[in-house]
Amino acid sequence: MNQKELNEIRRRFRLDKNNFSRIFGCYVNSNREVISWIDASLGLMRQEEQEMYLGLLKKTLSGTLGRNLIDIEFSTTQVADSDEHRLLQTLRQTECKDANARETLCRKIIESLNMGETNCLILLAADAYDVPYRGKDDELQADASGDVYKYFICAICPVKAPTLELRYDTDENFFHPSSTGHIALAPELGFLFPAFDDRAANIYNALFYSKNVELIHEEVIDAVFRVEPPMSAVEQKNVFDTALADTLEKDCSYDVVQSVHEQLRGRIQEHKESRDPAPLELTVGDVGGILSESGVSEEKVESFRRECEKQYGENAALNPKNILGTGKFEITTPEVKITVAPENSYLIEARMIGGRRYLLIPADDGVEVNGVSVSIPNEEHS
Repeated sequence: MNQKELNEIRRRFRLDKNNFSRIFGCYVNSNREVISWIDASLGLMRQEEQEMYLGLLKKTLSGTLGRNLIDIEFSTTQVADSDEHRLLQTLRQTECKDANARETLCRKIIESLNMGETNCLILLAADAYDVPYRGKDDELQADASGDVYKYFICAICPVKAPTLELRYDTDENFFHPSSTGHIALAPELGFLFPAFDDRAANIYNALFYSKNVELIHEEVIDAVFRVEPPMSAVEQKNVFDTALADTLEKDCSYDVVQSVHEQLRGRIQEHKESRDPAPLELTVGDVGGILSESGVSEEKVESFRRECEKQYGENAALNPKNILGTGKFEITTPEVKITVAPENSYLIEARMIGGRRYLLIPADDGVEVNGVSVSIPNEEHS
């Protein structure tokens, strides 16, 4: 799915835009025991209640493609004949009204999910979207439908335990103890099936959501989809940094790393300005070309490519934002950690002085060393 398609589905989660008829799911305690099963008519709820449920479901489509939102790809064999894909298709085709299929999915999630001591709420809802035709001018034509996209969405929300608070009673003009009750928080994870690719259902893909990009709940991906869990954004960055350091060795200088980061940021900015809805992706070969342009020898570049293909896979598509990680440029040594805003990375200079390598840092330019700003006027520091 690209950003435009994602936004199109996100707009469905409004009271006047969707065909959700019921909310299904279950409430589970920290011992993995189902406290209650949910099967409620959305139309019979109060408006604010409907909006709250739709708000929770919609948040499973929040965040960034390639980071919080990850493509899950089924093999042809799975789509043709597998229990896991058959279950998802049953839920989709029955609009989640098959009680046995609902319970099977919920049990898979409950048995695999590790939420610690927290209770959780599992929500399921199905929608049928009469996809309007998009003209050559990129405008949607609501009266010219192209297809009906049937899908369901699953949200897994932690539940906050009740707390006792003093609340004001207007009748008695006094404060009394009152419990907040159990509160469903924003989902930690969830998924959409099938994916909405080329503005149509793609049963070979699902879109998986993880609020925490460092913890994508691989155990749930394995239990529900039976596919090899993809790398998290943090894992992708760690693999990239390790491959860069191990294969380039002495060639992995500050200047090279700085050049790589600048070129990656440049490509991200160009993609942003192009307004291309598809996520920006780079092949291992693309990154190898960036290294070559940064002055790395072809032998080291080829070694880097081999290591990346080994770790990521032969046809891996890398997300530059994941490779860059945080919005800060960092240099770490056993003695010191230097953090600088990316746009100021040029202020740090690598230089050999007396046979030793130094990093020269100008004062008062937003550079931090171990979290402390360097501020020695009119001098350069190593």
